[in-house]
Amino acid sequence: MSTKPLFIKSANQLITLKGGSHSPVTKTKMSELSIIENGAVWISDGRIESVGTTNALLEKYKDRLTEAEVIDAIGKIVLPGLVDPHTHLVYAGSREEEFNMRLNGSTYMEIMNNGGGIHATTQKTREASQEQLVQESLVRLNRFLIHGVTTVEAKSGYGLDWETELKQLQAAKRLNHIHPIDIVSTFMGAHAVPAHYKDNPDAFIDLIIDEMLPKVAEQNLAEFNDIFCERGVFTPEQSRKLLNAGKKVGLLPKIHADEIEPYEGAELAAEVGAISADHLLKASEKGIKMMAEKGVIGVLLPGTAFFLMAEAAAGRKMIDQGVAVALSTDCNPGSSPTCSTPFMMNLACMNMGMTPAEAITATTINAAHAINRAADIGSIEEGKKADIIMLNIPNYMQMQYHYGMNHTDTVIKSGEIVVKNGSLV
Repeated sequence: MSTKPLFIKSANQLITLKGGSHSPVTKTKMSELSIIENGAVWISDGRIESVGTTNALLEKYKDRLTEAEVIDAIGKIVLPGLVDPHTHLVYAGSREEEFNMRLNGSTYMEIMNNGGGIHATTQKTREASQEQLVQESLVRLNRFLIHGVTTVEAKSGYGLDWETELKQLQAAKRLNHIHPIDIVSTFMGAHAVPAHYKDNPDAFIDLIIDEMLPKVAEQNLAEFNDIFCERGVFTPEQSRKLLNAGKKVGLLPKIHADEIEPYEGAELAAEVGAISADHLLKASEKGIKMMAEKGVIGVLLPGTAFFLMAEAAAGRKMIDQGVAVALSTDCNPGSSPTCSTPFMMNLACMNMGMTPAEAITATTINAAHAINRAADIGSIEEGKKADIIMLNIPNYMQMQYHYGMNHTDTVIKSGEIVVKNGSLV
């Protein structure tokens, strides 16, 4: 780590998201960005030391300016590094042929039930070496980074057996050490029902509980435990059993909920105290209300709905009813093969009724809460990790106005410049 301080000055808008670190941001507060015009940030030893106007920080550090590397943000906006709280980062291969099948009328579940979908990627991931998984995932991480993403969650789930699940989780650990992006791991052994358990999925759930969960916890391979609660995959009863078992060994519950049809996933997330319920395209009114009451974060994946040509989740309704909403790419080879978190923000505004300010909150401080990292990232405040991005636009509204574009100019990760002029350093 460089010992030289960084001084970002003269930002047209410094979007701090100040004040949301202790609890997820809800309702009208999702539009409160705490903007400082002509803003500045002083960074030292990888941490944010001071935040304020440029004039105030020039005065405060007048005797130390010659020590610092100065970054001029005139005409640009500065905001926290983006956080992606739901990805399937580590996998092998691709499934572009399924895209063509969907264009010709096949549904996601039809493809999966005929041996495609998750099962196809599982086969490729089982066959891949850990080194192959690392190399393919590094490409995706670099794409995330140049789009301004500085932290991602990464799920296993393309193994459906212990050997491959372990390989994925170990690959994620390696990636966390060798790439600037911080990676937070989630165990998702219950991503699908393996073919040889098709007639007895309860036995597969028992296998995960009895043999896999203890190993994940003992080897400190993940922080969260996730399951695909969906008709034709795992039932609410099976999901409840697995998530509660994960809690007993110290894994916080997450849940893929109500993606294809209403299936009481949102209700279950509230019942088991999940940190988040994700997807929620078909979440019920009751489920949304329960999530709001219990403080379950709704991680919405507008790119998945877009790619599957489905109606998007009711983001506007969830925010209005008090659910803390976060956004994610759902980066995966079948239903959302993208690393563009900014495009997810575009889609959230255009297809889910969210405002540009809400989209920023949902990809910074609320996304950080969804992976239990808000004490350290997600806002620009004194003492936090210096994960900061600078965009080539004069105000935050243009992030969504100029849609489908990557405006990222500079990315600072833990006080180090890792992207400059839109390219990896």
